[in-house]
Amino acid sequence: MAMPAALTSKSPAPSRVSLARRLGRSDGFVAAMMMLPAGILFALFFLWPFVSGFWLSFQRWDGFSDPRFIGFGNYLRLMKDGVFLLALKNSFIFVIISILAKNILGLALALLLNRVTFMRGFIRASVFVPVTISFVAAGLLWAWIYNPVFGLLNAGLEFVGLASWKRSWLGDANVALYAVIVVDVWKWLGFHAVIYLAGLQTIPSELYEAARIDGANARRRLWHITLPLMVPVIFINTILSLSGAFVRNFDIVHVLTQGGPNHATEVVITAMVKAAFTNSQMGYAAAMGYALFVLVGGICAILVYWLGRTRFKV
Repeated sequence: MAMPAALTSKSPAPSRVSLARRLGRSDGFVAAMMMLPAGILFALFFLWPFVSGFWLSFQRWDGFSDPRFIGFGNYLRLMKDGVFLLALKNSFIFVIISILAKNILGLALALLLNRVTFMRGFIRASVFVPVTISFVAAGLLWAWIYNPVFGLLNAGLEFVGLASWKRSWLGDANVALYAVIVVDVWKWLGFHAVIYLAGLQTIPSELYEAARIDGANARRRLWHITLPLMVPVIFINTILSLSGAFVRNFDIVHVLTQGGPNHATEVVITAMVKAAFTNSQMGYAAAMGYALFVLVGGICAILVYWLGRTRFKV
């Protein structure tokens, strides 16, 4: 006599079924499955290039022949490379001046915008316009302004009676780097001002009213109310301007000066690109990049640690 189908069919073990059901109903399992595509893309386009590039920094490779392992040779070479050390010095000057300018001017601009009532939307949008301009367009615009023959800056100086100040702003090694920094600050000032403006709008107006009743003038209100409450925003803007001035200044420098004259405006990023694509020194360029990565990461870690030691929290 034939056995019933229900008795002859093999059913999965109860433990396996319960385990599959538990995994299927687990929020963590569902979240992991949803993050899996992003994790694969992150590993493919970020983690793997990061690891392979780090391995490349220990090799000598021109981009065509087989790479040759040289250990820390590229990193030791960095310590003796005058162009790289000059580019590192220029990068630090770039960072220090741009951080101070972007934060001081950005906060001042935000305080001004916070008080404007006439055509408020139009004025705020106008301040943000330079941020939307591409680096190439901004570089070409300022190259015309700095032109020593028909540039607007020299013409303006001559018009106001300061003809002795006229010079080749991008051709003079003493001022070229600072001229490039001005362009970078001009482009990103509106971005940092908007962040400060958002922070100012979170400060309760009752604090200012109470300070006025107590007789505090504008300077005291700024020093004892605005600045302490804006410390987290200042920290965020500092980190953003720090990372931007170190690793996102290639376009401006390349369009305006290409690192010249005589490497006076050379920064680490432009030196790295020249080493890789002009001199075909891929491994050496990778070493420059990872040295810059460690430097910027260390500075950011110190700032985060300092913020954690204070009574202010982001």
